[in-house]
Amino acid sequence: MGDADLANLSDKLMLTTVVLYIIAMVAYAADLGFGRRRVRAAEVEAKVLVGAAGAEAVETGPSGTAAGSADEAAERTQVEPAKLAILLNVLGWGAHLGVIVARGLAANRWPWANMYEFLTAIAFAAVTAFLIVMLRYRARYLGAFVMVAAVVALGVANIWLYDEVGPVSPALNSYWIAIHVSAAIIATGAFTVAGAATILYLIKARAEARGKVGEHGILARMPSTEGLDRLANAVTMFAFPIWTAAIIMGAIWADQAWGRYWGWDPKEIWSFITWVIYAAYLHARATAGWKGRKAAILALIAFAALMFNFFGVNYMFSGLHSYA
Repeated sequence: MGDADLANLSDKLMLTTVVLYIIAMVAYAADLGFGRRRVRAAEVEAKVLVGAAGAEAVETGPSGTAAGSADEAAERTQVEPAKLAILLNVLGWGAHLGVIVARGLAANRWPWANMYEFLTAIAFAAVTAFLIVMLRYRARYLGAFVMVAAVVALGVANIWLYDEVGPVSPALNSYWIAIHVSAAIIATGAFTVAGAATILYLIKARAEARGKVGEHGILARMPSTEGLDRLANAVTMFAFPIWTAAIIMGAIWADQAWGRYWGWDPKEIWSFITWVIYAAYLHARATAGWKGRKAAILALIAFAALMFNFFGVNYMFSGLHSYA
């Protein structure tokens, strides 16, 4: 298969990825909106049936307890949107990986040397981080929101940022792109998941303060505000050292490429600003006991700085970092 065929395969896989992510997003939203309600209804129905059957039914049931019968009934009616969403998410993730691998093989280099490739890779890192968080923390409720971010990112990449496969500038033709840029991509993807959890925390905390959460609705089906706060902190703690390593390795690369470790380039400045704000967030939580709203606002400011570093700096300022 030639380079042109691989590039064409990458483009076709991109379309497949977006379609799968969109359907997964809808399925996650359906699960968040209706899934748990259906399970609860099944549990209530099972309890009513057990109560009507009497003590004899309880003793001779498969599990030996009324609660066991209710759990089995709930398990039998487990919501399909969740299974469909996860399946499509994983299939989309596989296609997304194929996009990156095929483009890299077509270009004979690491496939994040321009804004199209970089944004595609960040979306992939965010989806990967979500899948890991979902398995580790059972955070399926983030699925719809992460899928929205991934679909928007891939849409922007394809509509406005698409570049044909081609060579890169000499400064980018280095093994450091596999280290420095990869670390920045992984950290940005993880920060995106933490940002989604932070935004949901602020929305739910505001609704609780106004007494508008209630027993039904999407917010009622999410974890407590404390759980969202802890999740955002845990993911940020994972991403921060990687972002730190990206900055350090970027300085080493800059010395090799441009003859200086630090040159006050706009990208360098905003990467450091982002690092400082995230460091302040983690420091405030660890030493001053910040959590909840104050910590969430600081984390949101850090995430905004990260997004400005990615989008604003590349298009509003000129510098040696020429992703745009």
